[in-house]
Amino acid sequence: MLKQASIKNLTVFSQANLEFASGLNIIVGENGMGKSHLLKVLYAIIAAGCDPKSTTIPQPTQSHLQKAYADKLVKVLRPDGLGRLARRKQGRERCEIGLVFAEPSANIQLSLSTASKSEVQIENAPTQWQAKSPVFFPTRELLTLCPWFIGLYDNYHLKFEETWRDTCSLLIAPKLKGEREKQVAVMLKPLEQAMGGKVVVDEQGNFYLQVTGEGKLEMPLVAEGLRKLAMLAQLISTGTLLEQGYLFWDEPETNLNPKLIKVLAGVILELAKNGIQVFIATHSLFLLRELEILAASKDYAIVNKRFFGLQQKEEGVQIAKGNAIEDIGDITALEESLQQSDRYLAISWH
Repeated sequence: MLKQASIKNLTVFSQANLEFASGLNIIVGENGMGKSHLLKVLYAIIAAGCDPKSTTIPQPTQSHLQKAYADKLVKVLRPDGLGRLARRKQGRERCEIGLVFAEPSANIQLSLSTASKSEVQIENAPTQWQAKSPVFFPTRELLTLCPWFIGLYDNYHLKFEETWRDTCSLLIAPKLKGEREKQVAVMLKPLEQAMGGKVVVDEQGNFYLQVTGEGKLEMPLVAEGLRKLAMLAQLISTGTLLEQGYLFWDEPETNLNPKLIKVLAGVILELAKNGIQVFIATHSLFLLRELEILAASKDYAIVNKRFFGLQQKEEGVQIAKGNAIEDIGDITALEESLQQSDRYLAISWH
C-alpha cells in the first residue's frame, strides 16, 4: 500500500505532502491543474519498481533503478526530455519525489533537474521489488487496440504513452475459471447488466460483446462508454485487477452517462473493498456525489477514502486534503456545476 507521497517542483506543483487512504483516493481539480501528472508519476514510479521479468536481478540495484525510473517517467508522461518534468522557474531548482509504502523496504526518494536526460538521482533506494503491480486506465478505452497495439508499440517508435501498452498487455490475459471465477462474478454482474452482455475474445485476440439473445457484436461497434465498462469487466474476469495492488484511473466518467456512472461508482468501491488501492482523477460532481452516497452505506463503511483538491495559487498548484469533499475547499469545476443547478432552478420558478 502507498501511504504517503512528497513532491517538490514537479511540473505545475511547487510542493505538497500527501497521505493516502488504503481504499479510495479521489483527486479533484479543473483542467490544467496536474491531476493526470500526479496519477502518472505515482504509477510510473511504482511500475518501474516492479520485478523486471526480462532480467535476472534478484534485488533492485541503484544503477538499474536510476535508468528504470527515468525511462518509465518519460515513456508514461511523454515529455520532450526527462528534465522537462522539473518545474521551471528562476534559479536552479530540483524536482524531488518521495514515496512511502506500508512495507518500508519499498520506500523510494529520487530527484532530477531541468538538465536531467536519462537517469534520476536516487537518495533512498528500495531494497526489494514492489510486491504488487499497478494498473493504469487512461481516459479512452483500449479494447479496440488489442491485440495489434502491443506488437506495434514494441517494434516501432510511437508517441503513445506507455500506459496504453501496459494495460493492453493485461487485457489479453486468459479468464478465470472454477472457484475464483465465482468470486469475481459479484463484481461482474452490474457491469454485464449495464452492457447488456458479456465480454468475449476470439482466438486472434479480438474482443466482442456477447449480447444476450443477439450474438456477438464487434467491440468497435459498441458505444465508447460501454467499451470502458467492458475494459473494466475484462480485467476483473481475468483476475488481473484483483491481483494487482493499485488502480490508477484518469477521469473514469468520460463518455459515460449518469446511469452508467452510478454503476461505475459501485464497482470502484467494490474494488477498494476487496483490497485494491484506488486512485481516480475527476472533475465530475455527479461521480463525486455518487461515491459519497454509496460510501455512506453499510456495504462500504469499511472503505477508507481521501479527497485531494487541486487549486492554482501564485506559487504553483496547491493541494488541499481531507476525508470529505467539504474538506478540500471550493473547486472551480465543482462550483460551476452547483451554480448551473441554481441558475436552472431559478428559471424553473418563473
